Amino acid sequence: MPRNGQIKTRGVARSPNRGTGNGSKATRAKVNRGFDADQFINTVGIGRTSLAYEPKDYIFRQGAKCDAVFFIQKGQVQLTIVSKQGKERVVSILGPGTFIGEGCLAGHPLYLASARALGECIVIRVEADTMRGAIHEHPEMSRLFMAYLLLRNSQIESDLVDQLFNSSEKRLARLLILLAQVGKEGTFQTVVAPISQEVLASRVGTTRPRINYFLNKFRKLGLIEYNGKLKVHSSLMNVIIRD
Repeated sequence: MPRNGQIKTRGVARSPNRGTGNGSKATRAKVNRGFDADQFINTVGIGRTSLAYEPKDYIFRQGAKCDAVFFIQKGQVQLTIVSKQGKERVVSILGPGTFIGEGCLAGHPLYLASARALGECIVIRVEADTMRGAIHEHPEMSRLFMAYLLLRNSQIESDLVDQLFNSSEKRLARLLILLAQVGKEGTFQTVVAPISQEVLASRVGTTRPRINYFLNKFRKLGLIEYNGKLKVHSSLMNVIIRD
């Protein structure tokens, strides 16, 4: 069950003479300096609630009322879409520091996808009106959210290019690198949330037997390890960049 909490937050001061002189500008500047966008999206308060989910719990479902944005603090979240024919596909797997459900800010009445925790997960739920107010009132919040949207758009474009031009082997390698957040060269990084071969197959766009084949191939080459937890070596990147 989700755990909720609330604390009192700072209000946004408004000058009665807003926009009529230097005094009102100074007041607004002081208010903006006192606003911390990172703190806003990482703490509970008015319009913001902390929620904890167990593995496979739904954060929201496709077709439910779209009335809040969620910020992932801990864990990984899987986004899935079910077609009219009943086919389910994994469209994204997102980790800490990302938003989900942001369509409510664009006027979407319903969530277009379902969000489900892959493992233990903690998110901050921000009501749509609260988020709109923060973006409107505070340039810092607007910049942070815009930076996220630009990065997310870039990732979507990369996913599309990956799907159109890369083999399923390369798509799996890229997904494993993203899930493990591989960075430093010559090291193994652990995929924190357990992820099934069925989910990998859905995300990559291939069959489970093919995923199993490639995972065994990567393991024999020393590119991944699996002993209860999946570990990905940085040299798996060579699978992506090779011709």
